[in-house]
Amino acid sequence: MQVVYEDNHIIIINKESGEIVQGDKTGDTPLSEHVKEYLRKKYQKPGNVFLGVTHRLDRPVSGLVVFARTSKALSRLNDMFRNGEVHKTYWAVVEQAPHQTEGTLTHWMVRNEKQNKSYAYLTEKPNSKKAILNYRVLAHGIKYTLLEINLLTGRHHQIRCQLAAIGCPIKGDLKYGARRSNPDASISLLSRKIEFIHPVSKEQITVEAPLKGIYSKMLSNT
Repeated sequence: MQVVYEDNHIIIINKESGEIVQGDKTGDTPLSEHVKEYLRKKYQKPGNVFLGVTHRLDRPVSGLVVFARTSKALSRLNDMFRNGEVHKTYWAVVEQAPHQTEGTLTHWMVRNEKQNKSYAYLTEKPNSKKAILNYRVLAHGIKYTLLEINLLTGRHHQIRCQLAAIGCPIKGDLKYGARRSNPDASISLLSRKIEFIHPVSKEQITVEAPLKGIYSKMLSNT
């Protein structure tokens, strides 16, 4: 577990792909419990440690996750995420380069709960929600392209679904049309940077996930 930022009110972790942020039906130990154990040992806290989950990342996705260490920070961060005041930047390695080097994608997305999958349409459908993201090409490799993505909305599997809808599935993402899986069952989507005003101190917080693997390799090829 890699801590990339920590103070009295918040802690930001660089999540590995395969980890779950919060407990689910698998029964696997979630990242939140590992963070609690880290805080318990570091600060020699007896009994239960408070930790609030403010947002989630899909299991196969890696990168930054923000947790609240106090109830005050949790309530304020929840409002900030709801109001779009937390700015997240993602990097994605895709199988096909988009036709344009940068652009905005707008779709209407419908979530299928049974399949745990979303579908993107160009026109509004019953029970659909509007999904918007901006992207730009950062690097081209022989087989893959590296994109930077900024979400304007927060929908279920939004980046995965919208990129697949334009013929650019994320590397390793079999659910959304990738040709083959990654050896570690990850998908090549990284929560790269997170920016927000600290919920208590009101200072500007900007944190980036350390680069490794395919992301640093693709950048070094440019």
